[in-house]
Amino acid sequence: MKFLVTGAAGFIGFYTCLRLLERGDEVVGIDNLNGYYDPALKKARLVNLGGRPGFSFLHLDIAERSAMAEVFRVQRFDKVIHLAAQAGVRYAMHNPHAYIDSNIVGTQNVLEGCRHNDVQHLVMASSSSVYGANTKMPFSEHDNVDHPVSLYAATKKANELAAHSYAHLYRLPITALRFFTVYGPWGRPDMAYFSFTKKILAGEPIEIFNGGDHARDFTYIDDIVEGVLRTADKIAAPDPNWDSNAPDPATSDAPYRVYNIGNNKPVALMDFVAAIEKATGREAKKTFLPMQPGDVAKTFADIDDLVRDVGFRPSTSLDDGIARFVAWYRSYYGV
Repeated sequence: MKFLVTGAAGFIGFYTCLRLLERGDEVVGIDNLNGYYDPALKKARLVNLGGRPGFSFLHLDIAERSAMAEVFRVQRFDKVIHLAAQAGVRYAMHNPHAYIDSNIVGTQNVLEGCRHNDVQHLVMASSSSVYGANTKMPFSEHDNVDHPVSLYAATKKANELAAHSYAHLYRLPITALRFFTVYGPWGRPDMAYFSFTKKILAGEPIEIFNGGDHARDFTYIDDIVEGVLRTADKIAAPDPNWDSNAPDPATSDAPYRVYNIGNNKPVALMDFVAAIEKATGREAKKTFLPMQPGDVAKTFADIDDLVRDVGFRPSTSLDDGIARFVAWYRSYYGV
């Protein structure tokens, strides 16, 4: 199969490209290599992809309409895995237009490219952040998600809505994946586990928000990518039991599906810090601070649909995942 992977130099995109190439697929990667975090890390990921048979890279912004249309017209992809986005919850409070340009305009360009070029299946990244003000646990794809508490979450919800309209109007099969706090080697420096590790190894204090009263469904990168590939291989189809009198947000009479991909085992933030302390062999100096705007206290993924439909359940333990990350971090940064 010939795949387009947007955000190919990003954390999840990098691993997705690797897995597709390992199984023999052809991959065209797109990324704009923006400066939201150190572009050197993105370029290092691309170095690991470069030279592998079947991989090619285009330095391109998905918000560029004409350029994206030309890529789709010339390349003729079988399937598309759309992972490119402006990430981060708090960054949106200072740079909202970056989220509209990348997450809204960029995703629209991807939808149009798929629509006009006979793409068999579009798999697109959503986020656990869409659950917003919801407090019913675990978070289920079948629940309403109309109360985002960050602009990032709002753009991801908007992406899901636009995707459903394309699935309905053009019968374009689309699967939206809600990722839950992804971590692992080659991860994003803006994520807490990355900065915690950096500061603990440097003997600097780490910032613990909401007094440490947080829990996250931390999901190891290998588990996320396994879920991405399995859902990409299972082309979304209409739900024959979908009822317009009681509409299910996770399915449709159009070829559209929504899945959570999470570890299904929330971990208290202080236990997460303890796992990093164990892996580094050092005790963290801690500064406790109030809750940050746009943040949520807990995430917890209901993955019953993922298990039922593609036969996959994330299984990497937190201790194993953090140990692998810390080993990579020490090696990559030489500390």
